[in-house]
Amino acid sequence: MQIQTPYYYVDETLLIQNLEILQDVMKKTGCKILLAQKAFSMFSLYPLIRRYLCGTTASGLYEARLGAQKFGGETHVFSPAYTEGEFGEIASICGHVVFNSLRQLRQFKEKALQKGVSVGVRVNPMCSTQDHAIYDPCAIGSRLGMPKAQVDQMDESDWQGVQGLHFHTLCEQNADALQITLQAVEEQFGAYFGRLKWLNFGGGHHITRADYDRQLLISEICRIQDTYGLQVYLEPGEAVVLNTGFLVCRVVDLVQNGMEIAILDTSAACHMPDVLEMPYRPPLLGSGLPNEKAYTYRLAGPTCLAGDVIGDYSFDKPLQIGDELVFGDMAHYSMVKNNTFNGMALPSIAIKRQNGQLELVKAFGYEDFVSRLS
Repeated sequence: MQIQTPYYYVDETLLIQNLEILQDVMKKTGCKILLAQKAFSMFSLYPLIRRYLCGTTASGLYEARLGAQKFGGETHVFSPAYTEGEFGEIASICGHVVFNSLRQLRQFKEKALQKGVSVGVRVNPMCSTQDHAIYDPCAIGSRLGMPKAQVDQMDESDWQGVQGLHFHTLCEQNADALQITLQAVEEQFGAYFGRLKWLNFGGGHHITRADYDRQLLISEICRIQDTYGLQVYLEPGEAVVLNTGFLVCRVVDLVQNGMEIAILDTSAACHMPDVLEMPYRPPLLGSGLPNEKAYTYRLAGPTCLAGDVIGDYSFDKPLQIGDELVFGDMAHYSMVKNNTFNGMALPSIAIKRQNGQLELVKAFGYEDFVSRLS
């Protein structure tokens, strides 16, 4: 099927490979793995993912509603702060609710317990294992999670009804970072484990990456569960769809200003915001590093933002207007973060089925742009 560029597509075969890896970890440990919808919310694939994973985790009401309605299974939620207006519905549709502060725990715990919710508290071990400051919940000044001193302020009435602790400190990391973090969590909060039913390891685990140490992950999960009698949860987002998604675009124009520049019909700012936020250089099929191949181009978007640049890539032959380019690893943090700045159209969304056929799931137009404005 011919789909107008730009468009995202997710390869169903590659997705299943990732899901089988995650399912294998669950089978070998008895842990439960949830899809973190903040990274990937393509609900047309939820029926497939549901065959392998236990449920979803959300960052607020709308994601929670999406997970409950489209995915099923367990529905968990963590938010830095809940509001009175939304909490009633959250408690009605989520089986697990995690609170970020003692104030919020005291404000909403009874409402949650009345709905049969399993209540948890997010803790912050203040143990940084990464260099991405924007994604480091353990940095000084972080608003995410309660440090040990605050957890120690909880009295018996605060603990009553609390069944779990949640920590999330990783970002695209291997199991060695988890092992370091777990040591800090046990040292600081282990005294409370005896009163709990579950421990949530959060996300950021690159479990499906080729070099990920899954044996170490399995060992650490089993150790925690066997030692403390706790149910372990993991909530990866990126690992579920790692290397399964693509963004197809075309060359619209070629200009020269100290180097060759190709203007594409896709935008870093609008369609792959993490390229600018992280920042990172997305893989591009058939390309090389600058000057690795014969012809080097700066690939840029069509918006008015001067910094709307995807990166510099080299090719075996000169680019031509109309050439199709395919960026890889575009499933996570793309569709969930894209925007219509400058009136840019949102890319269509498709699925590459196991038989190799490309199936258009959704296309967007002017109405999607104007409906976000007033």
